[in-house]
Amino acid sequence: MSDDVVNKTRRRVLTGATSVVGAIGAVGVAVPFVGSWNPSAKAKAAGAPVQVNISKIEPGAMITVEWRGKPVYIVRRTEEALENLTKTDDLVRDPNSEEPQQPPYAQNHARSIKPEVLVLLGLCTHLGCAPMFRPEVGAADLGGDNWQGGFFCPCHGSKFDLAGRVFKGVPAPINLQVPPHRYDSDSVLTIGVDQEA
Repeated sequence: MSDDVVNKTRRRVLTGATSVVGAIGAVGVAVPFVGSWNPSAKAKAAGAPVQVNISKIEPGAMITVEWRGKPVYIVRRTEEALENLTKTDDLVRDPNSEEPQQPPYAQNHARSIKPEVLVLLGLCTHLGCAPMFRPEVGAADLGGDNWQGGFFCPCHGSKFDLAGRVFKGVPAPINLQVPPHRYDSDSVLTIGVDQEA
């Protein structure tokens, strides 16, 4: 064989090998790059629904869970607390919850699917502070006889009743938001998924 034939063959082999290695390298770079377009497991979990066992919440008590990085308050209201909601109707801005701060299935006087269980985002509608749960009736620092229990925002003084309805004359403009939720059983609540009609 002549040197010319050997050089052409060698050149073809080297060109082919370089092309194969280059293609493998391109795939190796492209796979992670394309994969980075998908949301991470942490990002997927941040928007995922949250299941909560509510069977151990005592009447009159509240628990806080996290959904999408936000606090969600779950309150088990007593019969007395539910009856007292009518006493605050004249004191709140939106007594019939006409502003769309809740899903249609929670647009009622108790702002809930089950009257005894209240589910709210724990963020004041003024500037997003976390209101404190103040269930005691008649608290002197919150209005005495007009206070039937509810939530008080320490940042700027906004007050909400035990349905999350905002009082008149406070900085918060609208009621606390009711997130989408449903009941999977009597004791399991799922936040982040709407109740089916």
